[in-house]
Amino acid sequence: MKNFGLLLFFPILAFADFLPHNSQKIPASQKGTGLTEEQFNKIIDKVEKVYAPVVYNYGGILWIWRKWNDPTVNAGTYRVEGDFNWYVNLYGGFARHPMITEDGFALVACHEIGHHIGGAPKKEIEPIPFWAGAEGQSDYWTTLKCLRQVFAMDNSQEAIANLNVPKIVITECQKSFKTDWESALCIRTSMAGLSVANVMADTQEISLPSFEDKDQTVATSTINSHPSPQCRLDTYFQGSICPVSSYVWISQENAVTGTCHPSLGYTRGNRPLCWYTP
Repeated sequence: MKNFGLLLFFPILAFADFLPHNSQKIPASQKGTGLTEEQFNKIIDKVEKVYAPVVYNYGGILWIWRKWNDPTVNAGTYRVEGDFNWYVNLYGGFARHPMITEDGFALVACHEIGHHIGGAPKKEIEPIPFWAGAEGQSDYWTTLKCLRQVFAMDNSQEAIANLNVPKIVITECQKSFKTDWESALCIRTSMAGLSVANVMADTQEISLPSFEDKDQTVATSTINSHPSPQCRLDTYFQGSICPVSSYVWISQENAVTGTCHPSLGYTRGNRPLCWYTP
């Protein structure tokens, strides 16, 4: 006997992945690269503690699936139609990549949460239109808002003490922020972005991005899919140097509110034109 009612039990999902599809796999048996399982869980705990209550205030319940044994070098997030649970997948394969840092992995977690609450511009992912922020927007939100909140109680000056920070990052962060604490936080989030952008480039087998370079592309309309690794690093850097406070919340409908934006007179800290059209 046919049971057509079984079709009702298959949820309708809408996905967003951190990286374009890639074939890299780093199994848990591969020791000595990237983060340990303890670091993996500690970072997720830290991000979750800050943002689970925020997600709840937006009307969702945050679920982070800690897939340590999964070799996938990626991350993702999704919603189920009609469900208030908002899901994030974080894979051990990404955490084990030799170019990832603890701060970089925190950025990955922030990015996935940013699809849910990181503001406009949004992208259409069927069958739940416009629930997810564009890839570039989730990137921008990670350094403009999320990591600043996650690292707020840390000693960021100590965290960057042993990093090989490019001069341009120090100079630009000191232009935006007057206190040593704020400029150190800016440097820290920028360097987290570099770690992640390096992983992106490695999975695509292209040259590594740098702060000294910029993606010269000028988008004719806002790109909702994955920008180039250089463009994404540019986005992380601009989010880091934007002087708008992380406590000024971003809008889910208006791409100007709570950001650096040309219409507000900002010439630094704006979303890069390689993916965003003001």
